[in-house]
Amino acid sequence: MEQLLHYVWKHRLTPLAELTTTDGRLVEILDPGLHNRNAGPDFFNAKVKIDGQTWVGNVEIHDRSKDWYAHGHDHDAAYDNVVLHVADTIDCDVTNSRGEVLPQMQLSVPQYIADNINELMKTDSYPPCYKIVPQLTKLTIHSWMSYLQTERLEAKTEAIEERARRLNGSWEDALFVTLARNYGFGINGDAFEQWALNLHLNCVAHHRDDIFQIEAMFMGQAGLLDINSIPTRHQQAAANDPYFQKLANEYRYLAHKFSLVPMDYKMWRFLRLRPQNFPYIRISQLATLYHDRRMSLSNLIGCRTAAEMASLFSAHVTPYWGTHYIFGEESAQNNKRVSPFSINLLLINTAVPMLFAYGRHTSNEQLENRAFDILEQLKAENNNIIRMWRECGLDVANAGDSQALIQLKKEYCDRRDCLRCRIGYEYLKKK
Repeated sequence: MEQLLHYVWKHRLTPLAELTTTDGRLVEILDPGLHNRNAGPDFFNAKVKIDGQTWVGNVEIHDRSKDWYAHGHDHDAAYDNVVLHVADTIDCDVTNSRGEVLPQMQLSVPQYIADNINELMKTDSYPPCYKIVPQLTKLTIHSWMSYLQTERLEAKTEAIEERARRLNGSWEDALFVTLARNYGFGINGDAFEQWALNLHLNCVAHHRDDIFQIEAMFMGQAGLLDINSIPTRHQQAAANDPYFQKLANEYRYLAHKFSLVPMDYKMWRFLRLRPQNFPYIRISQLATLYHDRRMSLSNLIGCRTAAEMASLFSAHVTPYWGTHYIFGEESAQNNKRVSPFSINLLLINTAVPMLFAYGRHTSNEQLENRAFDILEQLKAENNNIIRMWRECGLDVANAGDSQALIQLKKEYCDRRDCLRCRIGYEYLKKK
């Protein structure tokens, strides 16, 4: 109930009748203030007129007046600047730490808002607000999608900045780890990130001109040159495979040279993966990408269009993997290039966030704006989330739109956080 009272106060969804304090003084809300989600009063710098006199200060909201004392506000100087206490049930006077009695106002959640939020919480259909979507104005949709797009990029920026910190401030290495994570395409994302962090690229760099040694270090650090990592039915064939043996021997030498320790191969997932997405194939593609030196931060920043960026991500496998999906078992010849569909996802989840994050890091607004421009040049993702919103009547024109809608589902819909959603706001205020 208290959250709903916050919502009613913030959006001024108060009853049409005059508002008064408990002692009969007329209250006019000039500015509800800034909603505070951390410790301290609920709304900062509110502006209210009480009996003709304007007060600027904080507002605290509770279900019952007695909650003021239950939360210890009467002894907390942080609440001495509260100019109005609002509660659904007024059951006592409230005083601050200076002993001053504060003005109080009774405020209830309008019944239609309570009914609407209950409907949203109980509806099994997804999204529960689907009825209101066709009625939304283009301006409402556009402004909300723009906000969600930025919010998603900012969240990805935080993850990239954290990787850079873990890598001693190296944004170049942070780019590789971010790229590796997204090469997992969801299922193996965590494993790929752990693998990339375990690679020690400063060691790999000593052998960057030798693709075989790069692949040996890449596969070895992934734990995939351990015969036990091979499915049982393929172990004998792998053990007799000259290339597997050669890679394993080379990795043993390099591991001794650089004191390398492989990750646990059990982190990798193969179940329900298309062979094209097996870790062996993706790691070989990353090895050639690393060897070719096209994928670098400077090259990425130099790109002006999505097409230029796409050329940086085009990768193939080493010759052995052209005829294999797993060690010891031959397949038809296929150079296994990264598909245009996969490149589109890599640009959305790696290139654009990296451009935006580095722009933030260097206070380069041009890079930030270019990230948004390129996102709008890319094709929208096509998954269950996007198809669901399209069925609700939302137009998804590009990757910027699809990223916004993924953010909407994961950060708002899945959490039933309708009170922070602008579509939820439109739904709640309908009568």
